[in-house]
Amino acid sequence: MADTSERLPRIGVYPGTFDPVTLGHMDIIRRGAKLVDRLVIGVTTNPSKSPMFSVEERMAMVEREVAAISGDVRVVQFDSLLMNFAERERASVIVRGLRAVADFEYEYQMAGMNQKLNDRIETVFLMADVALQPIASKLVKEIAIFGGDIRKFVTPAICEEVVARVEVVGRRGS
Repeated sequence: MADTSERLPRIGVYPGTFDPVTLGHMDIIRRGAKLVDRLVIGVTTNPSKSPMFSVEERMAMVEREVAAISGDVRVVQFDSLLMNFAERERASVIVRGLRAVADFEYEYQMAGMNQKLNDRIETVFLMADVALQPIASKLVKEIAIFGGDIRKFVTPAICEEVVARVEVVGRRGS
């Protein structure tokens, strides 16, 4: 007898500050979207970071960048505990990207804490593409602030936005 019950959609969340969204983020988004029926990109503000862009600007950037990705990819703002956000979105998976051993140590600890909060939601780690492993939003911003070329790390549209923001901030500081 065939199983006629409908399977619930697999929903994954990929949380981050995305300040700005980089080619590394986009790699994880593309690959993560293949693993689930719906990928919800959660744009948040980390109180320990000083964002270059407002959450609304970051949301708009991510929405624009993911528009061409096939599959059900949504961009949502959240400002809560990750597990609360994942539960609200009915996620069964949290997608996290790893670049280096330092990322793994932090993410491993976070995955353990998240599992204690809700053991029905799994954390899945995706290794960043080797060519994209050194890319970090923080470093992209620092390079831009000091006049370096960031075109290898972000899309052309994001590059323009970061350079424009750096120029505006530079003029204010003068």
